[in-house]
Amino acid sequence: MRRLFNNIFFFLGIASVVVMLLTFDMDYAELWAHVKRAGGWFPLVVGVWLLIYFFNAVSWFLIIRNGEKRSPVGFLKVFKLTVTGFALNYATPCGLMGGEPYRIMELSPILGVGRATSSVILYVMMHIFSHICFWLSSVLLYIIMYNPDKMMWLLLGGVTLFCLAAIYFFMRGYRHGMIVKTLSGLSRLPLVGRFFLRLLERKRNDLLKIDERIAALHGRHAGVFYSAFLFELTARVLTSLEIYFIMRILTSDISFFDCVLIMAFTSLFGNLFFFSPMQLGAREGGFALSVGALSISGAFGVYAGLITRVREVIWIVVGLLLMKIGRKQTDVGAKGCEENEKSSQTS
Repeated sequence: MRRLFNNIFFFLGIASVVVMLLTFDMDYAELWAHVKRAGGWFPLVVGVWLLIYFFNAVSWFLIIRNGEKRSPVGFLKVFKLTVTGFALNYATPCGLMGGEPYRIMELSPILGVGRATSSVILYVMMHIFSHICFWLSSVLLYIIMYNPDKMMWLLLGGVTLFCLAAIYFFMRGYRHGMIVKTLSGLSRLPLVGRFFLRLLERKRNDLLKIDERIAALHGRHAGVFYSAFLFELTARVLTSLEIYFIMRILTSDISFFDCVLIMAFTSLFGNLFFFSPMQLGAREGGFALSVGALSISGAFGVYAGLITRVREVIWIVVGLLLMKIGRKQTDVGAKGCEENEKSSQTS
């Protein structure tokens, strides 16, 4: 069954890559010319994500280990699932519809369904939480570097209020758990409310255990929580290096801190359109708007969006290929776990 779902995820990713390649808004000769223009900077644009994924994987690895001396999952396995999970998230609509179920499926034979699910949810929460803190920090950075006009003050004020409200929501979730309360709120929605109500009634005990694990990370393992957060926030800052490398292709008159602001506002704009595969169109629009706000030519933003799109396709292909590496050993291990569970139940 796991092999079947693995193949479904794999072919879904392949189909998404084909759709993306067919929807590039230019012919391939022009696209190749833009990549050649990047020259030696392009390998740096692609390669910096190896470092970013490393920091992502360390953050998730710390969450999985949860203060234990030895982790039940090796770091290379976590790194592989990190790259593959993000590849599926980039390729599928609604973001988390692909990568997170795949990660849970792969970890369940090792950790059990409950712990695998809670570790993935905790990492997703940490990933989103670090984004929010990155956006909030960028508001302060913009105020320090530039002199905002009235419209920009209103925009920055709106972003600040949103980020503070989201941080409050997440901190409450980290202290008390948030799955049961979130599903309880969703169960009150019209039309779809019944679905969430039935899910809550069927899985309440399992969901309560997941909430307990979420609260335990912040309450009993604060050092793990803040270490994982630091690594994840560092990964967010490192994404600005990609923008810096791209901008250096076009101009030398730009600082790394300008690129931090471009990355922050672009990711904020892109996440508003999370339902779009690879945030098609939203990413390019976010680049154009963010560089415009910094009084940089909008053409720079369009070029940055294009090169970033090519880099994403490359890493999606890498992530999909990693899905098929080590499958034989994983399947044998999963089969062994299932047999052990059956023998323990019969005894």
